Amino acid sequence: MSGWLIGVMVEAVDEPGPVRCYFAVGFEDRAKAEWTAIDGAAGLGHVSYSPVGGLEPVQALAPLASAKMKRLGLAQGEVRPLGRVLPRKWL
Repeated sequence: MSGWLIGVMVEAVDEPGPVRCYFAVGFEDRAKAEWTAIDGAAGLGHVSYSPVGGLEPVQALAPLASAKMKRLGLAQGEVRPLGRVLPRKWL
């Protein structure tokens, strides 16, 4: 694996409650990928720091193989916001 798909719960201004935002992060280290995704989510609103509806505020959902990263155009060290809908092509 060379990267991670990370979900971060964000309290966005335009939403009534926290929503999960997804990020593809090109770091092999899981903890570094999670913290990098949090940094990316901070620009969207306040990051939740406790579980919401049974979902962890920050969760590594799937590792990304280097072949998949290359196919989808994610470079090492890059953070790509993927939106609020589960990005199935990244799984």
